[in-house]
Amino acid sequence: MQTDNNSGIKRILAVDDNEQTLQIVKLTLERDGYQVMTATSGQEALTVIQRAGLPHLALVDLNMPMMNGFEFCKALHEFSDVPVVMLTAINEEDTIVKGIEMYAEDYVVKPFRPNELLARIRRVLLRMGDFAYTLDPEVKIDDYLSIDFSSRKVTVGGEEVSMTPTETKILYILIRNAGKTVTTDFLLRRIWPLETAYEDRLHVHVHRLRRKIEKDHSKPYYVVSRRGTGYIFPKN
Repeated sequence: MQTDNNSGIKRILAVDDNEQTLQIVKLTLERDGYQVMTATSGQEALTVIQRAGLPHLALVDLNMPMMNGFEFCKALHEFSDVPVVMLTAINEEDTIVKGIEMYAEDYVVKPFRPNELLARIRRVLLRMGDFAYTLDPEVKIDDYLSIDFSSRKVTVGGEEVSMTPTETKILYILIRNAGKTVTTDFLLRRIWPLETAYEDRLHVHVHRLRRKIEKDHSKPYYVVSRRGTGYIFPKN
């Protein structure tokens, strides 16, 4: 397993089409010890991720041209479970409810108070826990398995294999919590937040994922079942 060169430093991606807001956010977060990546549109944010890797958290505006905040979050969550805090001037109840139900861990209305924003970010990151592996564009687990989350592809024994959004998200959640058992209930809630989903549905996707990444899917090494509890990804 690779180790994170910025161990202990959290990386945040701020997405907003207002340059002044980005400057304020970047200064506020960097003063608190965060590494900050910025983008002025959803498309640019996806390009940043492809180039630099995944952040620990995304701070996302809603009103942006071409690809709005909801559209960006949908694209982001097709290959990850990166926590999102929405930072927007929209203060309508329906939008706030939609944002929290579908994508966001928290919702902050502009104009914002820097210390309050920092407190909300800290709370979300504390709840989500540490990312056990590096956040590089290609995450190398070992000599057999590497993962490019943004492209939804894994390299298995030198062969490139495509994954579905659901398979990618399952793998992301397990790797983020490497060495810890992730409960079935947690996976169901994170993968299908607005649906009533059951264990059998999850098992089907896990089975397909194992067939793609395991040397022997009948004796899994990467996606290991914890009977009656959930799954665990090894932390080397």
